[in-house]
Amino acid sequence: MKIVLKICLLIFCVIAISCKNEKEQLAKENIKSDKKPNILIIYPDQLRRYSAGFWSEDKYKKHVIGKPDPVVTPNMDKLAKNGVVFTQAISNFPLCSPARGMLLSGMYPEQNGIWNNCRKDRKDKLKDEIPTITDLFYDAGYNTSYFGKCHWLNNDPLFDNKGNYVGTIEEPGGHYLNKYDTYIPPGKSRHSIEYFYQSVKDAHVDPLVFSNIPNTIEGKKDGELHQPKIFTPKNEAQKIVEYLQNKNSERDNNKPFCMIWSLNPPHNPWNDKNTDMEMLKKHYDTDKFPKIDSTLVVRKNADLKIAKYARHYFANVTSVDKYIGIVIEELKKQNQLDNTIIILSSDHGELLGSHGKKGKNIIEMEAMAVPFTIHWPKGIKAGTINNTLLSVPDVLPTSMGLAGLKNNIPNEVEGIDFSKNITKPSSNYKNKPESILLLLSNSRGILTDRYTLCITGGKKPFEAFIYDNVNDPYQLNKISFNEKPKIATQLLKQLGEKLIATNDPWYKKRRYKKIIPYTKTQ
Repeated sequence: MKIVLKICLLIFCVIAISCKNEKEQLAKENIKSDKKPNILIIYPDQLRRYSAGFWSEDKYKKHVIGKPDPVVTPNMDKLAKNGVVFTQAISNFPLCSPARGMLLSGMYPEQNGIWNNCRKDRKDKLKDEIPTITDLFYDAGYNTSYFGKCHWLNNDPLFDNKGNYVGTIEEPGGHYLNKYDTYIPPGKSRHSIEYFYQSVKDAHVDPLVFSNIPNTIEGKKDGELHQPKIFTPKNEAQKIVEYLQNKNSERDNNKPFCMIWSLNPPHNPWNDKNTDMEMLKKHYDTDKFPKIDSTLVVRKNADLKIAKYARHYFANVTSVDKYIGIVIEELKKQNQLDNTIIILSSDHGELLGSHGKKGKNIIEMEAMAVPFTIHWPKGIKAGTINNTLLSVPDVLPTSMGLAGLKNNIPNEVEGIDFSKNITKPSSNYKNKPESILLLLSNSRGILTDRYTLCITGGKKPFEAFIYDNVNDPYQLNKISFNEKPKIATQLLKQLGEKLIATNDPWYKKRRYKKIIPYTKTQ
């Protein structure tokens, strides 16, 4: 009898311990599930919307305007197939600084302060006083970090002759660091970024690096120039992995993080020195593409002589993809991937010979169309395709909405919060825009599901036209307003409304008022 009682008591103890362990495990899981999601915005410079392998697959191909590029991007493909792909994401102002200003602020240029690329002969800069995405997530209890290219501050000669920041134009200052981008010093212009690792200059193997974390720049101080002479995606990926591992306790592991990784490639230069030649030789060399012809540069509006840098551009796309994969793998190792909202996008596209040009800064699809993929296993359905018209100011409110911070979005933010549209795509979402406002220094336009309207003037000869992007996917035929008067009237009405809503200088000066009806909606 005693033996039976002992056995029963032993069984009871085992069950009790098991129940306790199960309760503790459930409690841990509940704590984890209640933790706000991390935010990781990956922002390669000048990445075309269709420069990703998944666009060539049947599920996605039917959403392509024209043909997708023959690129190898296994990690971007995984993000897309296990996340949400926006098929109509647009850079409203396809130029580096204006796009970044809208990304960070959720506001259009007249409100955020950036109407052109920040450069040493200009005063354009992101306004210090406006709340940016990093300010807002910091205020919400997030660790904030930034890696890579900034390009949102006006460029002044505040450096010594060795490239160190001294903060004055008087000797030893008075020197510029770079023609375009410049170092962001501590203070309001850094917008609450706690862990700061900046790469300056369009030189992928010899960037000018500054950081407020001494061990990332060989013990140097914030503002002292560091030149690691390492391919920038590789260098930045290493620093991000170290940040995620947090061996030096540089962030609070109990807090979620908001990280922006702004890679410079595949932006130019496109030469052997600034290209991942291993990727070029493996995927894009003459054994696979004997000539730079329509098998490599697939868009029918491309001038192949202009697109002679295609191998180098695509090689750096694939290289960027490789280093994105390294960061994703580290998130997986840290058990952070499922609860990290990864947003992959770009400031603008790349013409790659289309319309006889290279670069960006025109209102044509190759320059404006950008990737926009959201990956969040815990919060969204994998493999979703979203045809909503989305543009750069929408990134801030959408990311905050996804993170459960809708009530923290400032009233002055002009973008749309699409978080409900993403997490519940089958619901009746009423805020889908009919059109997107397009901007250049001397142009304004409208993009709808089908049409692009553009008006150019100012310092350039006046021109007004429409593209039919369904019947003319390569935008080879400019349609006059007289040819499609009803469509022109509809689009011009939308343009006038958006110029009013965004306090645009064209509206304030009533520019082209005989064409654009500046009438507020009731």
